[in-house]
Order: sequence, then C-alpha cells, then structure tokens
Amino acid sequence: MTNKISYQGEAGSNSNIACTERFPDMEAVPCASFEDAFAMVENGEADLAMIPIENSIAGRVADIHVLLPESDLQIVGEHYLRIRFDLLGIPGSSIESATEVHSHIHALGQCRRMIREHQLTPIIAGDTAGSAREIRDWNDPRKLSLAPPMAAELYGLEVLSTGVEDDPTNMTRFVVLARKQALPIRAQLPEDVITTLVFQVRNVPSALYKALGGFATNGVNLTRMESYMVGSTFAATTFMVDIEGHPEDLPVRLALDELDFFTWEVKVLGTYAASEHRHKMTAEFV
Repeated sequence: MTNKISYQGEAGSNSNIACTERFPDMEAVPCASFEDAFAMVENGEADLAMIPIENSIAGRVADIHVLLPESDLQIVGEHYLRIRFDLLGIPGSSIESATEVHSHIHALGQCRRMIREHQLTPIIAGDTAGSAREIRDWNDPRKLSLAPPMAAELYGLEVLSTGVEDDPTNMTRFVVLARKQALPIRAQLPEDVITTLVFQVRNVPSALYKALGGFATNGVNLTRMESYMVGSTFAATTFMVDIEGHPEDLPVRLALDELDFFTWEVKVLGTYAASEHRHKMTAEFV
C-alpha cells in the first residue's frame, strides 16, 4: 500500500480538494493528465485515483467515458463536491484595474455573470489551480485567476471576491478508482449501492428500447445514462449507465440477463456504496 491517491490537475484544484475531503489521511498526488492519474494506480504507484465524471452544469467530463472502460481499473466509490470559485490576484491588485481573468474553460463558463459585470477578458488555462500559479508567476496586477478557495493560500494570492460562480448549486461527481479486483459481495456493502456498467447495442431500430426493457420490467432504477459512438463506422453506440442495486440482487440479476440478450457486450465497471449526497438530492425532490 502506498497511501497515495492520484488526481488530474495541480495542487489546489477541485480534484485535489475532493481527495482531501474524502481521504484526508492519504497523500494526494497531482498528475498532468487523466491518463497519468490512471497509470499511477495501474502501476502500483498509488492505491486510488479521484476522477471527475460529470458536472451538474457542464455535463460529462470529456474522455472519461472512453478511458475508464479501456483501463484496468474499477470504480470503488463516489464523491460529490460543491464547486466554488474565488477571484484571485497578486497582492495589491484590484478588480477595477484588471483586464483579464484566467481559468479552465468550464470555470470561465460557470462564472459568466461576474466576468461580464467587470468587463474582463476570459483567457482559457489548462487548469483552475494552474491559472492561479501562472498569475503568481506573471506578477501582473492586470491578470486575475478564477480558482478554488484552496489555491489562494497555496500560491500566495489575494482573494478579491469569493463565491463568484453563477450557480450556488454547482456540483461535480467524482468516482474513486482502484486496480481491478473481484466485485464486493452484497454482504460487504450497505443497502444503497450503485453499479456502473457499459454496454453496446446495434445501430438498428428499437435496440436501446429492448436493451433497457429489462430494467423497467424488473423495477431497477437508472440514475444516469450516457451514449457515445464507437470507432469510425458510426454503426454501433456504447452506453454507460448507473443503476441502483447490486448484481446479486434478484431484480438486477434478471435485468442484466435481459440486457445481455440484446447487446454485444456488457462490462461492469464497479459496484460501490452510494454517496450520502444522493440521499440529500432525493429528499429535495420528494
């Protein structure tokens, strides 16, 4: 055991915050790319990886739906992070004298009102925390950063405005990845369980309807479904879905049997305890 957890991004990023929230006793290791974060776990350099999979505003995180099924990793947990952004500048700077704001493209898109209000020019950076580091290095009061609260202290920047995101309910769902292993048996998990799987259907009429019919007839709830094309022929579609339940549960077992009949391939990416945040979300809409 290394007691390390890898993530994509720089120190102070939202992925870094997610690691420290969920696993405060583990060493969070930054990686330049998702592939590098995956590789650290696959090579045994880290025990876990914390990977964002979807955002309540921006939707799914690009590339993960392709990388995850092809990796030697599986999902062993999930974590929800409330996304917050502060406006940062070098000491002595001010919003009034600034002309540019730098951050990840998603962060810029989630803080449009503030950017428009102060007539700042948005500049895309590779990472939210990375933009804070660049602002420190440039030492230019005309350039500001949109970054998570942790970044200000890490990079010695001044907080010019807090909570500048447009939507206070902005949330990102992360999945926790580990090296592939046998799925935990039902008795090892709590009652509320999520199973993530991918399957491929033919590009013919009613293919998806027939594939999903088993979930409906057996009362299995789907909480998420994403689709994407496979290869260059545009002749087959792969779906990634989250369902409530364990493969050992009778309704899930029957649904998966039907799914297998109408698809080319079904691959379970992980079965894991549902986050407490799901209960809060469900209570709000009941």
